[in-house]
Amino acid sequence: MRIATAYAYDQSIANLQKRQQDLAESQIQLTSGKRVNNASDDPTAAARAERALASIARSDANQRSLEASRNVMSITESALGDAVELVQSARETLVAAGNGSYSDSERKALAVKLRELRSQMLAVANRPDGGGGFVFGGQGSAIPPFVDAPGDVKFNGQAGELLASSSEKLNLTVDGEQIWLKARTGNGVFTTAPASGNTGSAWISSGTVSGPSQLPYPSSGTSPSYEIRFSGSGSNVTYEVFDSTTPPGTSLGAPQPYQAGKNIDITGKGMSVSIAGTPANGDTFQIGESTNDQSIFKTLDTAIAALSQTNISGSAVQQAVNTGMTGLDSVLGNIQGARSAVGESLNRMDGIENRISALKLSAETEKSNAEDLDMTEAIGKFTSQQTGYQAALQSYAAVQNLSLFQYIKT
Repeated sequence: MRIATAYAYDQSIANLQKRQQDLAESQIQLTSGKRVNNASDDPTAAARAERALASIARSDANQRSLEASRNVMSITESALGDAVELVQSARETLVAAGNGSYSDSERKALAVKLRELRSQMLAVANRPDGGGGFVFGGQGSAIPPFVDAPGDVKFNGQAGELLASSSEKLNLTVDGEQIWLKARTGNGVFTTAPASGNTGSAWISSGTVSGPSQLPYPSSGTSPSYEIRFSGSGSNVTYEVFDSTTPPGTSLGAPQPYQAGKNIDITGKGMSVSIAGTPANGDTFQIGESTNDQSIFKTLDTAIAALSQTNISGSAVQQAVNTGMTGLDSVLGNIQGARSAVGESLNRMDGIENRISALKLSAETEKSNAEDLDMTEAIGKFTSQQTGYQAALQSYAAVQNLSLFQYIKT
């Protein structure tokens, strides 16, 4: 069989081109540090790298959401801390107002202080989040969510919470209406108040729960209510407890002699209250169900109005102080509960951040395993290819000298 010289040339050139192409690809891999630079290099590995890259992108987005939520929750926690200090200051002011030796002007000065505390509280409730929103704006509000309207502060936002786009629950706002305007009235279970027509000098406490299992529940949608009615005068004052849920009321026991400050049990209902001072004949004190509409601003407004009166009786002052203190305690508990929840959210974010970091590291490892180059192996391979290419060049140079014309020339 005859092998033409041209065939040997073609084979040598093809070998050179193949070696040159392999050497160029190895050089590209060494330069980029990646084994897979194009999907055609290894389709399976390229697909793994793309999935890992998408997971890394999700982790980065979750991390940004986490940082945004952490910033808002930090501002919220600080705001609620300020609110706790303001409520405690208002409470101390009310305690001072209960001093029986204070004059009208001194009580009015305390009312002015309460009014200033109220203004500060409103500013805290409308605290911005630094990004154009408000931390207590509920599901979002472009304007301050709390508006000082006649009668009480109104919530101008939408109830609820705004959440960041993330695989975890991350708040960008909190429900300000629940915190500032929706505390439990009274002692959290029931409310106490004097009737508007009382003429005596007695006042009622916020009461306590003496038997949790005996507490009444609404029947047919009607909330239970009770009255303590006084009769007599001087040393012959008695009281009688009535179930006033259905007028005119049903007596829960025989009349009892009144002793100032002694607990009065609502028979069989698990509630007890104390009344101090001197009630007049016909005075009535009412007990009703607690509701979720205690506003910090309304509580302060009521106390301010009472302390701003002229020639107010000592019993009226004590009743205003008792009512105000009960309301502030309820609001304070609500704010502290919200602050605890925010603090727990901040603690939970540390765990979320660790999980995001772990997922991102796992995705980066998977991406590296799929496309990164083993530099030691690659350098050895490149050196081998370079040596082979040089040998192929020398072989081609030798083949060139095998032609008939070269032989005749020599």
